[in-house]
Amino acid sequence: MSKKQTRRTFTTEFKLDVVNQSETCGNIAELATDLGLPRELVYRWRAEHKANPRRSFPGNGVEKQTPQEKKIARLQRDLQDVKNQRDILKKAMGIFANHPK
Repeated sequence: MSKKQTRRTFTTEFKLDVVNQSETCGNIAELATDLGLPRELVYRWRAEHKANPRRSFPGNGVEKQTPQEKKIARLQRDLQDVKNQRDILKKAMGIFANHPK
């Protein structure tokens, strides 16, 4: 029987700490081994932080959205609600227009 592996998760603070340590230490492979992390993961975290320090490691789902993306998603939901209401009114008008008095 094989053991089921669980996916490890790391906090933003931990990732930032690893990135900071990797910038001050001379050997990233040794740092990764000491922390029990794959070397590639440390390099990926460094690259992500370097690309956008303010938005690195935002978490999952909605947390990853920028304020503009959140606003667009809200406006799209609102637009869909308005379209649904319009369609209901069109159907109701059709029913009442065809209904004998």
